[in-house]
Amino acid sequence: MSLRGGSEQQAGCLLFRFTGQLDAYSDKNFLAFISEQRANSSLPIVIDLSSIDFIDSSGLGVLVQLAKQCQDAASQFLMVGNARVVQTVKLVRLEEFLHLQPDLETALAALTT
Repeated sequence: MSLRGGSEQQAGCLLFRFTGQLDAYSDKNFLAFISEQRANSSLPIVIDLSSIDFIDSSGLGVLVQLAKQCQDAASQFLMVGNARVVQTVKLVRLEEFLHLQPDLETALAALTT
């Protein structure tokens, strides 16, 4: 299964939602898509991975890369995941760095204006 996703502007942020697998086969497209959407925007980003079926170390790596880019640009980065994604992120102790939120509503409410 491949990775599919989209973006929209919502609640003062760029919201990205994805389904499928975030892995070594899809990480480059994932990063390119988000980078392209962010190119002309300084809005915070929220990445919703609650419908992701699978994430591997390559997927985690690209999330770290995006979080670092946002940090360097002084832009807020928040992430939401399902139980599988949350377990993987916590296993490598990245929940704080990736600003992992329990659900989309909480993530949107956590955005600073």
